[in-house]
Amino acid sequence: MATAKRADYGESSIKVLKGLEPVKQRPGMYTLTDNPLHIIQEVIDNASDEVLAGGASRIDVTLHSDGSVTVQDNGRGIPVGIHAEEGVPAVQLVFTQLHAGGKFEKESGGAYSFAGGLHGVGVSVTNALSTRMEVTVWREGQEHSIIFAAGDVIQPLTSAKSPFPKRQTGTRVRAWPDGKYFDSGNIPVEQLTRLLRSKAVLMPGCEVTLTNEKNNTTQTWKFEGGLREYLMSLLTAEPLIPPFESQGYAEDDAMGFAVGEGASWVVVWQEEGSTVRESYVNLIPTPAGGTHEAGLREGLFLAMKAFIEAHGLQQKNVKLLTDDVFARASAILSAKVLDPQFQGQTKERLNNRDAVRLVSNFVRTQFEYWLNNHVDEGKKLAELVIKQAQARQNSAKKVTKRKSSSVAVLPGKLTDCESEDISRNELFLVEGDSAGGSAKKGRDKDFQAILPLRGKVLNTWEVDRDRIFGNNEIHDISVAIGVDPHGLEDEPDLNGLRYGKICIMADADVDGSHIQVLLLTLFFRHFPHLIRTGHIFVARPPLFRIDVPKTARKPARTIYCLDERELAVEQKKLEKEKVPAAKLSISRFKGLGEMSDKQLWDTTLNPETRRLLPVTLGDVSNEETVAMLNMLMGRGEAAMRRVWMENNGDQVDVDI
Repeated sequence: MATAKRADYGESSIKVLKGLEPVKQRPGMYTLTDNPLHIIQEVIDNASDEVLAGGASRIDVTLHSDGSVTVQDNGRGIPVGIHAEEGVPAVQLVFTQLHAGGKFEKESGGAYSFAGGLHGVGVSVTNALSTRMEVTVWREGQEHSIIFAAGDVIQPLTSAKSPFPKRQTGTRVRAWPDGKYFDSGNIPVEQLTRLLRSKAVLMPGCEVTLTNEKNNTTQTWKFEGGLREYLMSLLTAEPLIPPFESQGYAEDDAMGFAVGEGASWVVVWQEEGSTVRESYVNLIPTPAGGTHEAGLREGLFLAMKAFIEAHGLQQKNVKLLTDDVFARASAILSAKVLDPQFQGQTKERLNNRDAVRLVSNFVRTQFEYWLNNHVDEGKKLAELVIKQAQARQNSAKKVTKRKSSSVAVLPGKLTDCESEDISRNELFLVEGDSAGGSAKKGRDKDFQAILPLRGKVLNTWEVDRDRIFGNNEIHDISVAIGVDPHGLEDEPDLNGLRYGKICIMADADVDGSHIQVLLLTLFFRHFPHLIRTGHIFVARPPLFRIDVPKTARKPARTIYCLDERELAVEQKKLEKEKVPAAKLSISRFKGLGEMSDKQLWDTTLNPETRRLLPVTLGDVSNEETVAMLNMLMGRGEAAMRRVWMENNGDQVDVDI
């Protein structure tokens, strides 16, 4: 057998990417690469944070004919003095250094207590992915200018007397996005317009303008009516009842939240027409939702359920779910969170687990009060909600899950769920009986089923389809999910599928990763259409837990970290919060079985706070892909695997 030629591997092979080079080499890790809108949004978000901090009242955006974009605000102006530690002007540092900015300090008196900027990454990414960037700052009666090209300074900071009065301050950033980093170099004007309009809605009293030099148009937004005016302008049908609009913010730390944390919202229900739902955290749009939206849904549901029970409006054999209350609702939610944890740099989803309780508590209290002061409207809404529940239940009966099979009885160790709605039902394949016990206690028995697995399942890459049932674990998995083994070229009958989501849940260590690979191999080789139709997922439990003591701004709390990288990030944030490292209690989970049922629910089972990765099929017809899988999983390929690991081992983070 021929062996791959080994490349020289020595000290010179180790490369260190400095400055903004990581962004240029892997732009997709830092921003969306469909088009340059997101890197421009980073600049707009900075101007919005100035408004949020009370330093600005106007934002002007200009689309120039040459493809560049200018964002200008009348805020305090980016500091221009020499940074004590780095020895360069602060404004230069902000645009050329990753993880540099003014939004880490969250303690009282910080420049930005509530801000969307978290990592000090945003505008430096904009600079890195632009052919040119010009920054002008008006501050203390001076006009300061600096120019960059591809992220590098080409004209150092210069200062001159400002042509404007001393009290007139602000920042202007003009960027020329580099088209080579994006699928399309054009900024979608419609999306930008929607973004700017929403910013104006969320910042009452702030005037936002968009000027397009290509068609000589200017649009201006300044909403005095706030969220309600904005939502009502988007509706396509008459509302069933008047909008429910309210807000709630923590006034002290009695609730376990920092002063000022909370949300404002407006919700309206319609019997027909399309629904409108938008959510924001510290003015940052969260199109993928997150825990703040989960809190809104939970608060509305609990208040509505209590109202229905108090007025005897329940219907026999009708069980209300959160989605029944929210199905016909249009809503705008704006949350303020002291230290928001977003999913990825693009900030499309909020992950803070405490945000569910934060928003839910305020919404439930306010909605219960509103319903009891609008009883007639509340009864109309109750009727709509009950109709939604009845329609859902009738729809579920049309595709009833099979409680048993004519071929085999369901596995005895399967703890099944109660729901017959396959679209909601979830099966967790759990590593070990100990973890299975915690999962059974922590799950929602209505729609979550648990199947514990003993040890590592068989490597089925080279096992014939008619022989895999010789393994008890694989037999139990197949019978539990209700689908027979099949190949990629087959057209299997998936009508017997008993769960909409089949989730692999293993320990966050090397053994757990091995079990994940073996199960993924099983599904890829013998149940590929379950992957193709989006039914296979991987749960990601945390490896670390940090117990943080009470601080001046935040109560005692627990932070879960997926891996050592996340742990390091969280420790850095806590250091910025001035939490003494000696007072932190950091523990590592040895496995899922070590977690309590509540911890397992909060981190891995709860649909609103867990991290669940969908498994998708790549180019499985590609010969190189098949060859790679053969090399990795084939029994007779140990020599090739060794060569591959020797050549690529330095690219892997090993947990030893």
